Amino acid sequence: MAEKAAITATAFYKDPMAALHWLEQAFGFETVLLLTDDAGQVGHAEMSFRGCNIGIGGEWELPGGIKMRSPQTAGACTQFMWVALPQGLDDHHARAREAGARIIQPPEDQFYGARTYRALDPEGHVWCFRQEVREVSAETMTQITGLKVRNSLKEA
Repeated sequence: MAEKAAITATAFYKDPMAALHWLEQAFGFETVLLLTDDAGQVGHAEMSFRGCNIGIGGEWELPGGIKMRSPQTAGACTQFMWVALPQGLDDHHARAREAGARIIQPPEDQFYGARTYRALDPEGHVWCFRQEVREVSAETMTQITGLKVRNSLKEA
């Protein structure tokens, strides 16, 4: 049996079936698990991209009134998803734009060594795509940002 991912973050949508189709078309994600009821409503789904999974679910509630909501319903975005691309960031950006992604930051090189773009999906989730273009030392990062670069809490 194949090993399951240790962590699968889940994004919630008012219309998860539409989200699955859109994420495949715009970002090239692949649906690898789809659980539906007899009416075709999504109970849970998982998508894969470059060996990583993301769950896609509809809006629902946990006991105690804990609400799982789309940014469209909540009126705010509560997560920020980074997706690493080995190459082709500009082509990926063009694909997403053509599929209707709202580009909130066009492709540009960043001080931390990545070329990035940011897009909103139709329900308002923020997706940030990055492609490493150069290595930036910890010393340079500290000079640019004023922040100390550490690799663990033990170093803090």
